[in-house]
This record gives sequence, C-alpha cells and structure tokens, in this order.
Amino acid sequence: MYLVVGLGNPGTQFAATRHNIGFDAVDYIAYKHNIDLSKKKYRAYVGQGMMNGQKVILMKPQTYMNNSGESIIQAVNFYKIPPENIIVIYDDTSLEIGRLRIRTKGSAGGHNGIKNLIAHLGGQVFGRVKVGVGEKPPGWDLADYVLGRFSEEELREHVGPALRTVNDAVETIINDGYLQAMNLFNQKKV
Repeated sequence: MYLVVGLGNPGTQFAATRHNIGFDAVDYIAYKHNIDLSKKKYRAYVGQGMMNGQKVILMKPQTYMNNSGESIIQAVNFYKIPPENIIVIYDDTSLEIGRLRIRTKGSAGGHNGIKNLIAHLGGQVFGRVKVGVGEKPPGWDLADYVLGRFSEEELREHVGPALRTVNDAVETIINDGYLQAMNLFNQKKV
C-alpha cells in the first residue's frame, strides 16, 4: 500500500495557488484513477483506490501547509505505511515551472510543510515529488509569491502538462521504483 499526499492549504482563497500544486496533483491523480477524495479522515480528505494493481491512499491534509505532518502521521500510523511507500507531492520554488524532481530523502529545504512532516515522522526518508513553480521574482516576498496564482499561459503551457507528468511519475514509482522514476522524470521539461 502507498500513501500519496499532496500538500496545500484548505479554502477557496488558496485554490489554484502555486503553494497548492500538491493538492492539484492529487486531484488529477484521483480523476485519472477514479478515486473519490471526499471522505474526511485524519484531518484530511482521503480516498482509497488502485493504481496499476497497487492499493493507494490519496490524501490532501486540511491542517494548513505548515502543520501537514499532524495529519499525515495519523494515516501512516493507522495503516503502518513504511517510509518508502510515502509519496509527498509539493511545490518547489527552485525549479522552473513544470519541472519535477523526485527524491527519496533529504532536508526540508526551507519548505515548512516538509519540515513539519520530518518532525512528525522522526526522519527525512520518504518519497518526494517536487513540482517546480518558478523562482520568486526579485523584490517579492516568498509567501506572497507562493500564495499567488499562475497566469493563464503558465497554467496552459506548464501546469497542466506537469500534473499529467506527476501522475506518470507516481505510477512509475509504484510500478518500477524510485530510481526508474528519477531517471525518467528528474529535470525533464514537461
């Protein structure tokens, strides 16, 4: 069993922001695999289903980004999911819009949602699919940038294709492992 988590903030005021690309990716995966994400459990929206013959739990924590670990650890403990079967999808401002970077461990890199998850899991070993949202322009506040919305052109040219690629990357992780997914998707422009 795999736990696939998209990070974001709840509420319409945060919908479709750069910081919520993890939510958007999990919504797309749910759509592609016909998984209902309407059940409220573990302070999150969750859905169970199958991806290429493997049981998966999709999750969108509703604790706000900086407290995501509080929600995720509940599901991890209940289902006894090993760290290598946790896949967390989130925004990365160090990557161009639409680029992916897959990792199996590492620091939070300044991302407060990941920092909170590391604290709750008690370690840095878990799968990550970082989705590039572009570097903040000079003079911008980071919070204002990540809580801003993509332009129509960015959505059409980069975000839509990136969501499809995230789905493909998660399928590859589940079917063929992280190394194969990293070889196929890291730093490839979508």
